[in-house]
Amino acid sequence: MTLPPPEVSKVTTRRVWCDGATDIRTGKNYRSAALGHPKIYLEIDEHGYVDCGYCDRRFVLEGGPADGVDQSQLMDISEGADPGHR
Repeated sequence: MTLPPPEVSKVTTRRVWCDGATDIRTGKNYRSAALGHPKIYLEIDEHGYVDCGYCDRRFVLEGGPADGVDQSQLMDISEGADPGHR
């Protein structure tokens, strides 16, 4: 049994970034690095999604092949990885 990613973000561009704390914004002295991970840039390929190698957040391209699919059925793809062809 495969588990779905912990968080899925739908995006409209193929190039995305993740810092692990984008949606955790509170307080006057907010510091995302203390709550997340280093900011990295990811590229969505022909599969229509990419996973962050630090926090496993999945970025799905709206209207792409992975949009509307059961996310627990898709393999993990981090930048530069190939999920293989089943």
